[in-house]
Amino acid sequence: MIHLKSIALGKRRGDDSAYPFNIPVIRALTPLELTTPLTFFVGENGSGKSTLLEAIAFAAGSITAGSEGVDQDETLASVRRLGSALKLSWTKRTRRGFFLRAEDYFGYAKRMSKIREGLERDLQDIDHEYAGRSEMARNLARMPFLREIHAMQAQYGGDLDNYSHGESFFTFFRARFVPDGLYLLDEPEAPLSPLRQLAFITLLREMLALNAQFIIATHSPILMAFPGATIYTFDQPPIHPVSYGELEHVTLTRDFLNDPDQFLRHL
Repeated sequence: MIHLKSIALGKRRGDDSAYPFNIPVIRALTPLELTTPLTFFVGENGSGKSTLLEAIAFAAGSITAGSEGVDQDETLASVRRLGSALKLSWTKRTRRGFFLRAEDYFGYAKRMSKIREGLERDLQDIDHEYAGRSEMARNLARMPFLREIHAMQAQYGGDLDNYSHGESFFTFFRARFVPDGLYLLDEPEAPLSPLRQLAFITLLREMLALNAQFIIATHSPILMAFPGATIYTFDQPPIHPVSYGELEHVTLTRDFLNDPDQFLRHL
């Protein structure tokens, strides 16, 4: 399902020479058509792919999974100016889904762990406070805290912070994905092994079958190989579609794996 069908740059506010409007691909942004349910943004660091993805999240009103909202994060003030200038065209507006930067997720897992630790301390305090009182009174006092712990257990199957980074990240995605959502993901491959990336492709396929749409900024040749996806490169303005075999990420990785010594002898 293609919920969001195009992105264009409307009227700008303020200095066009200031960040992020001075990024070459942003300055040259022409209407960007999303013709497939899965779109990849690719390019070197600093090319503008993450900046545009963050601005789309703000313009779409996406909730943020793993950190404070795009409309609250002080580090994204300049991105919000770009988001305010974007014009989004929808086939079907959806409020489902989320925006997630890989680096934000681990802070989220830590916060969840601290919440659970706090709930467990509260249970210990209740046991101490209600010592000598009836079992019914103690259980009634414990119930709200047990419900919170049970809800976390039901959603994630345990404490996310106790998993490896890749395991917890993958568990988080499985728990939070719902049908008919728009998902804006910035480098989701960061904590994932190659094997986990292949499993993530399977998860993407499952979600696309449930009318989800994805825009993913990535460096991963494994993820980019998803059949039928649109790949937009940010390396040279204007942003334009490329085939998988044309990507420098792909050709460089392939050449390196075919003959690593040829590359390493020059380092």
